[in-house]
Amino acid sequence: MVLLAAALCTKEGKPLVSRQFVEMTRSRVEGLLAAFPKLMGSSKQHTFVETESVRYVYQSLERLYMLLITTKASNILEDLETLRLFSRVVPEYCRSLDENDVMEHSFELIFAFDEIVALGYRENVNLAQIRTFTEMDSHDEKVHIAMRQSQEKEAAAEAKAKARELALARKEAARHGRTGFAGGIAGGGASSHDYRSTPIEVSHEPSKPAYNQKSSTGRASGMKLGRKGKDVDLFVDQIRAEGKDVPASGAVRSVKATNSAVTTSPQQQPQSVHLMIQEKVVVTAGRDGGLQNMEILGMMQLKVTDPEYGRILIMIDNQDDRPLQFQTHPNVDKRLFTSDSVLGLKQANRSFPINNDIGVLKWRLQTVDEALLPLSINCWPQEAAGGSCDVNIEYELLQTYLELQEVTISIPLPSGVGDPVIKELDGTYHHDRRKHLLEWRLPVIDQSTSTGSVEFSMQSGAPDDFFPVRVTFTSPKLYCRLQVGGVQIVEGGSVNYSSSYTLNTDRYEIV
Repeated sequence: MVLLAAALCTKEGKPLVSRQFVEMTRSRVEGLLAAFPKLMGSSKQHTFVETESVRYVYQSLERLYMLLITTKASNILEDLETLRLFSRVVPEYCRSLDENDVMEHSFELIFAFDEIVALGYRENVNLAQIRTFTEMDSHDEKVHIAMRQSQEKEAAAEAKAKARELALARKEAARHGRTGFAGGIAGGGASSHDYRSTPIEVSHEPSKPAYNQKSSTGRASGMKLGRKGKDVDLFVDQIRAEGKDVPASGAVRSVKATNSAVTTSPQQQPQSVHLMIQEKVVVTAGRDGGLQNMEILGMMQLKVTDPEYGRILIMIDNQDDRPLQFQTHPNVDKRLFTSDSVLGLKQANRSFPINNDIGVLKWRLQTVDEALLPLSINCWPQEAAGGSCDVNIEYELLQTYLELQEVTISIPLPSGVGDPVIKELDGTYHHDRRKHLLEWRLPVIDQSTSTGSVEFSMQSGAPDDFFPVRVTFTSPKLYCRLQVGGVQIVEGGSVNYSSSYTLNTDRYEIV
């Protein structure tokens, strides 16, 4: 088929949105659209009309017409199939199907039209793919936002902790009657009595009476660090004004990152040597079974904050018998790692950079063995009597040593057919009406909850409408059985270190 143009018109023939797919002048398109109302038969709802040069294929959409203009040599069956796809796309963006709604979403409609037809020929796409392409959902953007939120939360936590330390130091100085601490901070311009007149409030815990009963008797000059925690609270308020969720001061130690962010666990404070180990999983599986591709991409990052521990060796404990491909940093001794599973610099007299996150080791696992999937998803949509569609989805945790958290399984839904009717459910669900998604949410999947299912029905729909199914999760355990065995100084002697492990999804789809 050769499709010349697609347009949305009113019943009176007024064009609202038009998109031509071949080289045509504006006057030519306007002339063809103006001729359409004169040719259209009044008694027909879904048909076509022809002229000497073109064919008009149209369908009624309440108060509008979806119109395709094709050449006469075009295959009419393909034209009608394409028209049906266009007619299903329009309600995705225009709920009321009136003139104002179409004008408001005109650019979204044009972008969707471009996904259906390219240079006059239809693309092999379905409604779910068009929805995915036009949304332009970026996992990298989500990771960036999550990491930025994590950094802001960490900054807020550090500010609160610093304010607490200052308050304790002031209290200690006041207890021993020292004045140099306050004078030093204020640049020598304030007395200890003036400094103690404005206590720093960094938590909701009640302060001791001996500390609160101190009152101001006169001047307040110099640098005021804590009038009711204003410096700290101002920073936190600025973060909250940007729409970020900042925990209360009593819950600062419980700060944790959202999906895809790597942080230290709340119970473990970063040491002078901190190792961040992160893995990302990429999966493309078939709806009828079989694994098209799976990749595990891992990275170990090192951060040293004390120059005393710049020259260190990191022992890696690799208990994974699968064929992992390793890659070390160019400055890391590859032979030492290959022979002894130890990460160290080639030049032993050099030290690792201080206060920088340095990637020291990468690994990769690629397979098409379905048994190696972290989580198996089985989706069974089936058309039922009366045009309805029943959908059964089940999951199975294949790698039982993993603990998957914040699991979300997103199932596309056909538009314009009402809400899903949930018949059976493990966990919870959320129906996103704007994106036409059913989000099946499970807080934890581990060995005790290794299987689960959901069953729902829709008033109408085809099996293709419920794909691709997408999965997101995070885990404090790595997929590959790798861990840090220890850290020691080059000259000998162990080093206290901290570490964090995170596994999350980069792309996990059943297509």
